[in-house]
This record gives sequence, structure tokens and C-alpha cells, in this order.
Amino acid sequence: MRQWFGSADPETGLAMRLLGTALLVANLILARPGGPPLLGWSVLLVAFAAWIFYVVGDPRWPVPAAIGLVAASALPTLLLGPTRDNTAVFAVCIPFAVLAAHIRVRVWVVVAVSVAEIAVAIAGLTLFGRGATEIVSDIAVLVVLGAFGLARRQYRIHAQQTQDLLVQTRLAQREKARAAALDERARIAREMHDVLAHSLGALSVQLDVAEALLSERGDVENALARVRRSRRLAVDGLAEARAAVAALRADIPPLADALTELAGAYARDHDVEVDFQTTGEPVPLSPAAEVSLLRTAREALTNAAKHAPGAPVAMTLAYADGWVRLVVRNPALAEETGNGYGLAGMRERIALLEGKLRAGWDGECWQVVAEVPV
Repeated sequence: MRQWFGSADPETGLAMRLLGTALLVANLILARPGGPPLLGWSVLLVAFAAWIFYVVGDPRWPVPAAIGLVAASALPTLLLGPTRDNTAVFAVCIPFAVLAAHIRVRVWVVVAVSVAEIAVAIAGLTLFGRGATEIVSDIAVLVVLGAFGLARRQYRIHAQQTQDLLVQTRLAQREKARAAALDERARIAREMHDVLAHSLGALSVQLDVAEALLSERGDVENALARVRRSRRLAVDGLAEARAAVAALRADIPPLADALTELAGAYARDHDVEVDFQTTGEPVPLSPAAEVSLLRTAREALTNAAKHAPGAPVAMTLAYADGWVRLVVRNPALAEETGNGYGLAGMRERIALLEGKLRAGWDGECWQVVAEVPV
């Protein structure tokens, strides 16, 4: 019963079937079938029974119900000739209109039923001596109903296909969003793994050396220096972890603002001058690109503090020609090589973004250049 009452089709659903049933009942009450009364009433009652079978069975048994609908529409055409009032016309038109608009009935079935009913109607009207005007009018009603029903049927099929396409589009968008979320989680997991592996590994080495200096040599001064170095590594590791986690936040600051804050913190911590400039028209970047460039700048500043303590640093963020370019320059000692694991890791991250990273001498300055596509 739930399937019957829950029909979602507004034109062949419960309301339309009840309305058609009411009209057919009224038509039976007012019927004056021509010809032999027993034959006329038999045809009308069998057609009405076929209609009731369709009304009850359409959602549950679609094929037998469609056959019942065809019978309800075709049988009353036998009475078009002998019946002088509109009884037979109403009995034909109501089921035929529903049949023509039914989206589960094939078009060729509707066309075949239409041709058969028109042929039977013409034969019956001609046989019982009806005039040309009456024949044309009855046939015109069937043709108009058939054309209108087929047009409505085609429109409803297109509407249903559009609805199905919309559902599929939403599912595809949901799957795309899910894939993007999984990709973002994998990227953040990779960032956190690298941060922890680098920071904790270096921290462990420094603490092991400090323990050896204290236990084996009693060298408090060098051991204290190692402990301080360990503290700096821990602080740097926490800063990098926060930068990676910040990529998950909706309110992550723009890259220029983050670099400005990084430059200011470096200048305060190391008491040096940091000249940071931005050129070009800023464009939005993906979180992966922003975090990678920010970590590249932090790694370059860390190397500058290690190899050129107290030297000024120049940092430029340039937007141009479909690329975003970050340049970090500082004077350095001659033994600076730029082959450390930090820059190697940065090269790998920039390469994942289809970008490029270069590190080397430019005159008397050491220069790190990172470029990512927009």
C-alpha cells in the first residue's frame, strides 16, 4: 500500500488516478450506450474494470497494469459508432490521455494503440452512418490527446533525466570533495612526519652528545651548548608543526602576511635586519603551495643564521607570469654548500607542486629561489 499511495508521479500518480476514476464513474452513471444494451454495458464495464486494475496495480505490476490501461482505452472505441452521446468519447479519452503521458509506456505502444483506435473509430462511425463532421471531430480529439500526451511525456522524461543528472553531479561533487579531503590529510600527514622526523632526530642526536660530554668528559660548557641547541631545535620543530597544521584551518593567513611575520620574528630573535618585499599582483595559492613556500623561507633563514650569523637578509615574494617566486639572499661564508637535508627536503616538496628550487652563490651572497605555478 505504501508503494501505491507513495507514487511520486503527479500525472499518473494517486491524485490523477482518483480523478480519472471519478470521471469514469460519473460517465457510467450518465451512460446511454448505443446498440444492444447488454453489449454496450458489457464493453463499458469491462473497460472500467481494466481501468481499476491499472489504478490498483500500476506501482506494483507495471506491465500488467499498462496492458489494463491499453484495454481501458481501446475497448470503448467499439461504441463510438452506435453511441449517440459522449459516453464512449469520455470512456476512450480519459484512459488514452493517461496512456499517452505515461513515461513507463514505450512510444511505439502509444502510437500503435492510437492508430488502432483511430482505425476502429473510423470503421465504426462509418458503419453506423455518422457524418463526416462527427467522424473528423471524434478522430481529431484522439489525435490531439495523443499529440499532447506524447509532448508531455517527452517533457517529463527530459525533466527526470535532468533530475538524475543533478543527483549524479552532486554525488560526483561529493566524491571529489572527499578525494580532496583525503589528499589534504595525506599531505598534512607527510608534513607532520617530515617535521617530527627531522626535529626529533636532530634533537635526539644533540641530547646524546650532551649526555656523552657530561658523563664521559665532564665538559659542562659544551654540554650546555648542546642542550641550548636542542632547545632551539625543539622550538623550530614546534613552529614547523604549527605551520603544517595551519594548512587545515579556514583562516590561514595569506602567504605575504605569514612571511612578514616570519621575517619580523627572525629579525627580533637574531637581532639582524630583514628586508622583505612583495612585488606583483597577489593571487590565491593552494594551502600546499603556501606551506611549502613558508617552510622554504624558514629553512633559508635557519641556514642564514647558521652560516652567516648577524648578516642582513633580503627576502622577496614576486607574483608574475603564472608563477610565484620566493627569493632569500644573505652574505655567507665560503664553505656554505647548500647540500643539507633541509634544502633537499624543500626541493622534494616544491617538486610535488611542479615547481623548482635553486640554491647557490649569486655574487657574494647565498641565494635560495623557489618557484611554484599559480
